[in-house]
Amino acid sequence: MGRKLFVGNLSFNTDERRLEELFQSIGPVDSVNIVRDQMTGRARGFAFVEMQSDEAAQTAIQKLNETELDGRKLAVNEARPKPAGGGGDRGGRSGGPRRREPRW
Repeated sequence: MGRKLFVGNLSFNTDERRLEELFQSIGPVDSVNIVRDQMTGRARGFAFVEMQSDEAAQTAIQKLNETELDGRKLAVNEARPKPAGGGGDRGGRSGGPRRREPRW
């Protein structure tokens, strides 16, 4: 297990300080990064928290998953590596929907 955690279902009003305080109640925290929209700067509703040890990360998952913070039930689990290509579920393609060629 890794030390980096994904924290989902965050309130758009939750800030890094509040999230760090919550996770520090479990153990030492290395970093907190609330992911924001690049254009607007608005929080996107999820964050990454890196704990100082694997044990603290595991304890944070057990104790904080499905707990309430700022009126929202958190989803806390181990962060997964970003898919290759950075295209998410779109498979690395750019543009809109694919057009199909007619079969003759």
